[in-house]
Amino acid sequence: MVDATKAFSGFSVRDVPEARAFYEGVLGVPVTEEYGMLSLQVGGTHVLVYPKGPAHEPASFTVLNFPVPDIDAAVDELTDAGVVFLHYDGVTDARGVNRQGGPLIAWFTDPSGNVLSVLEE
Repeated sequence: MVDATKAFSGFSVRDVPEARAFYEGVLGVPVTEEYGMLSLQVGGTHVLVYPKGPAHEPASFTVLNFPVPDIDAAVDELTDAGVVFLHYDGVTDARGVNRQGGPLIAWFTDPSGNVLSVLEE
């Protein structure tokens, strides 16, 4: 059987240096690099980010969620850092926040087009 206590998730990117600059520099996520891959330190575990180059296709779903205490403050801070929030017709407001029930959540992409979110705790 598998050892679920050592399991981790991962996703691909086009370019590892570009991804590192975004996750570490823009989002402030602790990042290590080994064997040409990144390890994002999140929630007491890690997420593997591996290169796929031109063969990369962005995930069509949210690959990583960042809980935040205040969605509006997080959107402001990330917008100031150059992050552009996604807008879904009939779902998100002008700021890109879904306020239609459930947790307040706003989606954006990394430089490779993978969908990420901030959601209010």
